[in-house]
Amino acid sequence: MNIHSYTVKELPDNRTTAPHVLPIYATSSFVFDDIDQGIDIFRNIESGHVYSRYANPTVDMVAAKIAGLETHGLGLEAQAVMTSSGMSAISTLLLGVLKSGDKVLTQGNLYGGTTELLTAIFGQFGVETAMTDLRDLNRVEDLLRQDKNIRLLYCETPANPTLACVDIRALADLAHRHGVLCAIDNTFPTPLLQQPFAHGVDFIIHSTTKYLNGHGNSIAGVIVDSDKERMRKHVWRAMKLAGTNCSPFEAWLTHNGIKTLALRMQRHCANALALAEFLEKHPAVERVNYPGLSSHPDHTLASRQMRSGFGGMLSFELKGGLEAGIRCMNRVRFCTIAPTLGDVDTLLLHPASSSHLNVAKEIREQNGITDGMIRVSVGIEAVEDIIGDLEQAME
Repeated sequence: MNIHSYTVKELPDNRTTAPHVLPIYATSSFVFDDIDQGIDIFRNIESGHVYSRYANPTVDMVAAKIAGLETHGLGLEAQAVMTSSGMSAISTLLLGVLKSGDKVLTQGNLYGGTTELLTAIFGQFGVETAMTDLRDLNRVEDLLRQDKNIRLLYCETPANPTLACVDIRALADLAHRHGVLCAIDNTFPTPLLQQPFAHGVDFIIHSTTKYLNGHGNSIAGVIVDSDKERMRKHVWRAMKLAGTNCSPFEAWLTHNGIKTLALRMQRHCANALALAEFLEKHPAVERVNYPGLSSHPDHTLASRQMRSGFGGMLSFELKGGLEAGIRCMNRVRFCTIAPTLGDVDTLLLHPASSSHLNVAKEIREQNGITDGMIRVSVGIEAVEDIIGDLEQAME
């Protein structure tokens, strides 16, 4: 072999023992033993990797880990595909199961990016969005009965950023009674606190950027489907053709984060409850939204659906509205102002000027997302430091 050719060629795999940590398969394509094997793989006669936009060993392993978390102890099987972000996971699901003329039934207090995606992007392609209070089950059933174009019921619980909760089992049952699919964004609670498949949903979405990764160094998403055949025919196909696949490196970072998920969520939950109790008693605070508080209107429902804690997210509103909220955020010294959540450190967000900036003010306010609301992603630091910082900021 010419030395010029030698510089180009890969050497044989010299691995003699299995790696202790999942390797990163940074390859765009995979080699067939012969053309017959390639033909069999493309015809689905034989399973195998072809091209990393379709599937990749690193990404597949992490997707299987997340599917296993969502079904752990339930006696169920599910399949997952990872995508390039949480938003691409939502987009891919919608592309896979909806067509022009279909409608999505959802709540008004969704994450602002999801609302904008549904109304501004999918709306222009003939997929309409109907919003209602999903806690009003009679209203939900009326809409499902009256409008046969509704093909997907989509919810968040707890919702971002109001932490309002909806009855997963009741909504899934209503959806299936009328031949409608049911999907849920489970990013806030994670599978450690809430397993929606136990309540009958069809699809679970995560922005793995948040708690599953937990360290703010990866952007990815995942769709978990309770029906493997449907996943292959519709969701995976949409991911493959739209090119919304996750990169192996982002999946690998997510995999490393998941290893400490159980420990992190215990601390997130404990710190969030302590902070919520402090804020609820503070004279400058108008309202605290945290489902772990007995004063939260959905506390009983959350206690039934969330197995071992109420999560690390809360929001609160200061007396004095927008001006007081901005003044408080500008005075924090320990907490960080950042447009994300689920990291190990405490993060503050002002929804009206960031995550929900492009959601109409009337829709925001109808759903409790006021101009003075502050969202807190409570970290795993010493809780006295978190409380002390917010206390001095509210003086």
